[in-house]
Amino acid sequence: MGVSLHHIVIDSRDLPAQARFWCQVLDWKVLSSREREIVIGSDVDAPVGICLMPVDDPKTVKNRVHLDLTPGPDGRDAEVERLLSLGARRVDVGQTGAESWTVLADPEGNEFCVIRPKRTLVG
Repeated sequence: MGVSLHHIVIDSRDLPAQARFWCQVLDWKVLSSREREIVIGSDVDAPVGICLMPVDDPKTVKNRVHLDLTPGPDGRDAEVERLLSLGARRVDVGQTGAESWTVLADPEGNEFCVIRPKRTLVG
């Protein structure tokens, strides 16, 4: 393999607030905090982390890339309620209501989905 995924980068107007939100969502921690970037992850040796980078402009259009999160043993509905209590909000990106996922947005409007539990990337 010549390349591997290192960070998922999220543009943010308030890096510390976004870092707190995503750390709570994923049960991760801040691994590095600098003036112009905050890196979070499960551990410094984890295969992938999230890097929050500063922007001045607010988010105005639907993300072209988003995160899909799988719920824990309490199920999707319980996880959605937990995420809403952390500051996420429900958003409509054209769902029909019959989807097996729930679309939410973080406090700055970045969409993400809570999907049904999965054991593999395709199952």
